[in-house]
Amino acid sequence: MDIRHLRPSDLGATLALNNDEVPGLSELDGPELARLTTISSVALVAELDHGFAGFCIVMPPGVDYASLNYTWFGAHAGELGYDGFAYLDRIAVTPPARRHGVGRALYAHLLAELTGSVPVLFCEVNLRPRNDTSLAFHAALGFREVGQQDTDGGTKRVSLLALDLR
Repeated sequence: MDIRHLRPSDLGATLALNNDEVPGLSELDGPELARLTTISSVALVAELDHGFAGFCIVMPPGVDYASLNYTWFGAHAGELGYDGFAYLDRIAVTPPARRHGVGRALYAHLLAELTGSVPVLFCEVNLRPRNDTSLAFHAALGFREVGQQDTDGGTKRVSLLALDLR
């Protein structure tokens, strides 16, 4: 398995996987995905057997990003005891690559890049519709819930999670 930084040539496969994972991820179009990768602090791709297997995109504080969850973390990071953060905006693994350690490898690479430079990694996982696989995965990595909120006009509810990197 190879974990590397996302390249412009990866955008097509990244967009297709992202949109296949709705409602676990919010839908994007090509220009918005390209914009997100340019404002991200980290954007990674996983390759398994030389094929695209997954991706993740992480945002730093203070970028122009209208995500309700990103905004929540930006507004609450200080009161949660953090003077900075990284926000894992999205992560996805292709169905054939699941259960092959791709998600764990993406997280391991991401945590190696972030540890020492930011105090916490934030993300969210759906409670409605419920994503038990992702909830268990994040709990096993040591994430803890720091809040919940409704999004998408109340059709979704998310668990807001933090992983202390200090």
